[in-house]
This record gives sequence, C-alpha cells and structure tokens, in this order.
Amino acid sequence: MGAEHSKNEERRSMVFLRKGPKLPAWEDALLAGREPKSLLKRGLRYVSLSLIMKGMTSTPDFLWGLHEVQKLNLSRNQLVVIPPSLGKLDRLVVLNLGGNCLKCLPKEIGLLRNLKVLFVNMNCLKEVPAELSLCRKLEVLSLSHNCISQLPLSFTDLTSLRKLNLSNNRFVQIPLCIFALRSLDFLHLGSNKLENIAESIQYLVNLQIFIVENNNIRSLPRSLCYISSLELLNADYNAIQTLPDDLYLLRRLRRIAWNPMDKGLHIAHNPLSRPLPEVVEGGLDVLFNYLRDKKEHN
Repeated sequence: MGAEHSKNEERRSMVFLRKGPKLPAWEDALLAGREPKSLLKRGLRYVSLSLIMKGMTSTPDFLWGLHEVQKLNLSRNQLVVIPPSLGKLDRLVVLNLGGNCLKCLPKEIGLLRNLKVLFVNMNCLKEVPAELSLCRKLEVLSLSHNCISQLPLSFTDLTSLRKLNLSNNRFVQIPLCIFALRSLDFLHLGSNKLENIAESIQYLVNLQIFIVENNNIRSLPRSLCYISSLELLNADYNAIQTLPDDLYLLRRLRRIAWNPMDKGLHIAHNPLSRPLPEVVEGGLDVLFNYLRDKKEHN
C-alpha cells in the first residue's frame, strides 16, 4: 500500500512538472541528472553554448567548468554582473553578452587570449577595463548602446581589431587610441556627442566604412579625403555647412546614398551652405566636379 501510494505521488509529480512552466535548458539538464557538458553543441568550427533569453539574473556556476566552450552566447538576459570566473574559459573565440544589465566587465576578461569576437552592446557600461587590450586576437568589438565616454589608452594594443562599433554612447571626441588601430575597416560612432573629427583620422588607412551620423559635427577634416579605401561615409544628421575641396579624392564612394544600408556618401540632413544642397541633388559626379573646380580656382 505504501509503495503504491509512493508511485502515485511520483506520477503526479511528473505530470505537474510536465504541465508547469518550461524549465530553462540548463536546469532541465541538471534536474534529469545529465552532465552539463551535454548542453554543448559541437559544430564544424566551434564548440558552442547558447543560453540566450533564459531570464537569467546571474550566471549558473557550472558554466565556468565548461572549459571546452569556444562560442558562448549569454545575450538578452538580465545579467547584472559577470564573475571573475569568466577568465577560466580561455578557449573562447566568440562571446556575446549583449542585451543585459551589465555595469562593468571583470578585469579577468583579459585572460581570454583566444577571443576574436566580443559583443557587449545594449548594456549599462560606463567604462571598459584596460585588461581587454590583452585580448590581442580580438577582431570584432561592439560596445554600442552603453554609457561610455572614453576608452583606455591600452586599446592601442588591439592591433588585430577590424570592426569597432561605439555607436549610441557618450563620446564627445574620438578617443586617441582609435587612431592607432591601423587594421580597422569598420568604425561606427553614430549617435554620440562628437563635435569634430580629428585630422588623425587619416591614419586609419584601411577604413572602408565610417559612420558618424547623428552627432554635432560642424565640418569634415581634409585628411579624411586621403583614406582612399573609404566606400561608405555616413555623416547624415550633423551640423555640417561646407565640404572639403579634396572630397573628390574618395573615388570608392560611388554615389550620394540615401538608404542607410547603401554604400556611398551620406550627407543628408545637414545645413549645407548654398549652392551645395542643389549640387548634392545632382549626384556624386556633379558634386565632385564642383569641388574640383572650386579647388582649382582658389
């Protein structure tokens, strides 16, 4: 009788578990007595683990024992802090922490010497640890939609960095360390508080996409015209009145672009002095010819 009653209780419990709210993947695995490593997915390139949109307010302790993981996605949760234990995952190549509530990153992030891609966009960061510069293999970094106003000078050591997104932050000027990142081909500084672009921008000789839309920039520096690799220059929604005479040197800009996704020159929604508005409406060739003639007659 007692045994039968116990079995009935167990069945009712199992039914309750099945009908209740679905457990997060890691809790489900641990409840079933499975090894946490069973959560890992082995793809062609990376051993990955995705805990996206699990409603986590803190990271599960077992995570820091999964030393094999190379690609970790913790995005779109409610994480407030990432513990120093992150440094134990020294095989990480891709780390996505986007869409959380992080106010800082642990300095142990510098132990991730194999890290190539890091997303910390849409958080509450006010600063970035200098130790991140120890991740010398880093190629892609997104810090967009935070509250950052400066970067550590040690960022000059990120010589492999190719793509950097700093949009929707609080930068008043472009951090000096950025001009040392000669491998950059993508730089997004849109929706900040920039008032100018330093002449040092010319040192980013491999830059192909440069976005500074929605700032307070009053003019484009002449040195920008010497970055011959530029294919997209977006300066929409600024306070620009004149354009540098040498802008025609940017021969990889194929057209005046209106769609944000298109390559070319984006110069809309600026108080351009006349006759520039009419010239721009004629297209890029007309604009370049105008600037070339203007330079020759000066």
